[in-house]
Amino acid sequence: MWQSIVLTMLKRLSRKGQLTAIMPDGTRHVFGSGNNGPSITLKLTDESRLRDLVRNPELAMGEAYMDGTLTVEEGTLREMFTLFAINGGRSIMPPLIAAGYRARFAIRRVMQANDPRKSRTNVAHHYDLGDDFYALFLDDDRQYSCAYFREPEMTLEQAQQAKKDHIAAKLRIEPGMRVLDIGCGWGGMALTLARDYGAHVTGVTLSENQHATATARAKEAGLTDQIDFRLQDYRNLSGRYDRIVSVGMLEHVGVPQYATYFNKVDDLLTDDGVALIHSIGRCGPPTTTSGWLAKYIFPGGYTPSLSELLPSIEATRLWQGDIEVWRGHYAETLRHWQDRFEANIDTVLAMYDDRFIRMWRYYLVAAEVSFDAYSHVVYQIQLAKRRETVPNTRDYLYTDR
Repeated sequence: MWQSIVLTMLKRLSRKGQLTAIMPDGTRHVFGSGNNGPSITLKLTDESRLRDLVRNPELAMGEAYMDGTLTVEEGTLREMFTLFAINGGRSIMPPLIAAGYRARFAIRRVMQANDPRKSRTNVAHHYDLGDDFYALFLDDDRQYSCAYFREPEMTLEQAQQAKKDHIAAKLRIEPGMRVLDIGCGWGGMALTLARDYGAHVTGVTLSENQHATATARAKEAGLTDQIDFRLQDYRNLSGRYDRIVSVGMLEHVGVPQYATYFNKVDDLLTDDGVALIHSIGRCGPPTTTSGWLAKYIFPGGYTPSLSELLPSIEATRLWQGDIEVWRGHYAETLRHWQDRFEANIDTVLAMYDDRFIRMWRYYLVAAEVSFDAYSHVVYQIQLAKRRETVPNTRDYLYTDR
């Protein structure tokens, strides 16, 4: 029974391209014509995974790859994800599997109820792996978010600097301004705004590791009088700020907390204030986070549709000054991260085991394809208390280039 349903699923996922599936019983099944898509061969050796693939395909497939019981015998992992994407992914699942997705959508608000205690635990799961690991594939400034490849030949370092400068331009930063960085990571954005733009920055994070590193970096840069890094939940902040920036943090907020998040931005912003929210999103209707991604990479994480964000923004006093959609930039960023990760694979193996390496490789490649072949994008949402605070055109962003 289980194998029959899995084969039906695989047949639907290979109408373009070609998929050869070798089942645990040794049988070989070929689907697709090989036209208009990649040709791959997958081998599954664990029979118990057949039932798991019906109950939760994304979780089971990721776990089987991590365990080595699912292997790509011909083709690449990237081609596997691409084949599934161009054939429709979730949208063409057999009825029993589709019912499972509907059930998970029905309870997603429960799964994303990121209260302060749960948020801290979720952040630690991913971001406290250690600086030495992240240094193996991130840029020198440890920017763990989408870079801005204004020119195709840019290095990762150049593109990450371009991202920070683009955000600073949208914020209209002036020396002496009080800036809040929600989800400050390892402190790169705060350091840039303080050092290069003369701002006084308060950065908040829930990661103990990131907080310690960011604080040490500020001290090393001689910027402790301009930067205050805090191990604090944004919901507990008070005071007023001229500018608010948040890069790669909204993905950890969760649908039930969007009103709280944007109301807090509204409350903390001065009357002439500007906020810039940089977040992964999707050009499509609301859905659910991959079960595998939620369990192993980003617990409580979710990439929203614009339709899920706007109601909470519209309920505030904030003007939508600009909404820019980045397409392609994150896929290119992820390719750079993959290249650096693979180049340092021996070092990773000395730190972790083979299963961790397969997990991280699966994550990086799946994420790349989600931006290349699915509907994932990056939103930059500029918000202001007053309509006239920011210019009416984007010309001001490019005057110095």
